[in-house]
Amino acid sequence: MSYSRGTKSFSFTMLLLFTLLLAACGNVEQDQENEHLGEKKLTIPYVSWATEIASNHVIKEVLEDVGYDVTLKEVNTGAMFIAIADGAADAMISAWLPYTDISYWEKFEDDLVDLGPNLKEAPLGLVVPSYMEIDSIEDMKQNNDDVGNSTGWTITGIDPGAGQMQITEEAMEIYGLEEWNLQATSDASMMAALDRAIQREEDIIVTLWSPHWAHADYDLKYLEDPLGVFGEPDDIRTLARHGLAEDSPAAYQILQQFEWEKDDLEAVMVEISNGMKPEEAAKKFVKENKALVDKWTDGVL
Repeated sequence: MSYSRGTKSFSFTMLLLFTLLLAACGNVEQDQENEHLGEKKLTIPYVSWATEIASNHVIKEVLEDVGYDVTLKEVNTGAMFIAIADGAADAMISAWLPYTDISYWEKFEDDLVDLGPNLKEAPLGLVVPSYMEIDSIEDMKQNNDDVGNSTGWTITGIDPGAGQMQITEEAMEIYGLEEWNLQATSDASMMAALDRAIQREEDIIVTLWSPHWAHADYDLKYLEDPLGVFGEPDDIRTLARHGLAEDSPAAYQILQQFEWEKDDLEAVMVEISNGMKPEEAAKKFVKENKALVDKWTDGVL
């Protein structure tokens, strides 16, 4: 009996020690993971454009899959740059440079870390339905009796403060479009106005860019810009606050490695425009594009 009790006691002691050892190993592994991830709470601001809604929900999904807690904050363009520059937010993947957002970049560049382009050669400009009989911004002046009357002398734009709106105002001045009014709305409101006009085969001029799901859904054309006011196509770049590389090294590495093609981004945008929630569209893309996502997380997982 004493031998049996001693054996049971010894077995229980060894089991307890083994359990504690496993727990300790687990804690070490968890500590190593936490050390690699660093600070897990991240804030990423974005503007409510179709492009940025899609891309930011995808990067949120990827970062959360590796263990981060990501908060997306919808803001305007100026607030997005300010939040990164003063450290209130961690990173953004929505900077259109070197043209569209140049005024914000020149103001805050010393307080930003440029992680490189996440999408290359993204053009923007004034866009019309292909059935309209104008092909150039100059035609808005030359034929303004026809075009101006049919559009109410209005260019339908996006949110005020957006770099594209600033460039459009500059274009209106340079091309001598004093009669025209630039109406600030939002991406969603602008697209609703474009859809209504196309359904009625009415004229409309909007501020648009590529990639955008509208180019897949409608027959559109960019108005030529012979004076080059809108510049060459931008890159969409990733910017981070100073210190993010030290505070959240794995997130910094993923953001630095995040780069995709127009077709990738458009695939997510089309799903959202067809009614899928951004979160669901992002999950679907990440699941169906493992090889691409593996490139973004290479060296992290």
